[in-house]
Amino acid sequence: MNMRIASIFAICLGATPLWAESHASGDAEAGEKVFRKCKSCHMISDDEGNDIQKGGRTGPNLYGIYNRVAGSVEDYRYGDSIVAAGEAGLTWDEESFTGYVADPKGFLAEYLDTKRAKSKMSYRLRDEEDAKDVWAYLVSVGPEVTETEEATE
Repeated sequence: MNMRIASIFAICLGATPLWAESHASGDAEAGEKVFRKCKSCHMISDDEGNDIQKGGRTGPNLYGIYNRVAGSVEDYRYGDSIVAAGEAGLTWDEESFTGYVADPKGFLAEYLDTKRAKSKMSYRLRDEEDAKDVWAYLVSVGPEVTETEEATE
């Protein structure tokens, strides 16, 4: 490769933000470490069934969570409140994810405007930076979003 092409290539690589960075403010590398707390209940497996992170099956697969309607992973039995939140328009982005993992029941109660909301998720990831880091990690290992999907954000 001649020097000019190599230089242009290097500039392009350095100037192109990573996809995850445009959808997450946390540190994906740190999030991978924090995710160890999550994998007792959650796994990350791509659409072909390849394990990105082996984990439990108590919680839903977190692959492709960005912009996913809450309570919508096929073959997973969600609680009524998270399904109702999804039906009411809840989709996962950094703000909703970090709010939910900090206090799942409280988040759903506020979102659904009812004190009767319940959550099957008992663990709370109260540290906001840890939650942002986990979100960045999940986005970084998930599928890229198409232009059509981004237009619906």
